[in-house]
Amino acid sequence: MLKRDLTPLEARVLAVLVEKESTVPDSYPLSSNSLTAGCNQKTARDPVMDVSEAEVLATVEELKTLSLVNTVSGSRVLRYEHNFARGLGVPGAAMALLTQLMLRGPQTAAELRQNTERLHRFADVSSVEGFLEELAEREPAFAIKLPKAPGAREARWAQLLCGPVASVDHAVAAAQPRDEEVAVQKAELAALRAEVASLRQLVHRMAAELGIEP
Repeated sequence: MLKRDLTPLEARVLAVLVEKESTVPDSYPLSSNSLTAGCNQKTARDPVMDVSEAEVLATVEELKTLSLVNTVSGSRVLRYEHNFARGLGVPGAAMALLTQLMLRGPQTAAELRQNTERLHRFADVSSVEGFLEELAEREPAFAIKLPKAPGAREARWAQLLCGPVASVDHAVAAAQPRDEEVAVQKAELAALRAEVASLRQLVHRMAAELGIEP
């Protein structure tokens, strides 16, 4: 049970630990240097961050108080591992989905199936949607299906571990063109029609002067 919403950096640190456990198992648990590099990674991240090692270590301490990260001793360098599944009470498949949503932001079920392949292999998109719906039906919910954007074929999903998604309202607003935008579009269309009519009159006049059919 999550005691409070995660900060964006807490979500990034936690997700990086989950990701690297599968993608670079030889380096896991991670040192603070590797963890920082993973947080600042330029690919497969949205948004891209630029955080210091000190900020990452302070965030690790916060996550330890939430029982989501553990320190591993026994080597010259302190290393860190996640406690995601047990700390939040979710199965591995759901953990993989939430990890990718925290790393890359809102995605469609098809995108999530592709992006989670190294963490968990889903049989098909329907199985992804099934786990997402379970996360959305939890109390409190861990995921939400966003309104479909204009022109989009599929709706995107977002994680709620960092609190409500501000883009929900933005997506609804985007799906409904504002009155002033409609008015501008109508004015532009009227101007184009007037210009076409004027050009047509000019063509007819020139044709008449030349004695040819327009």
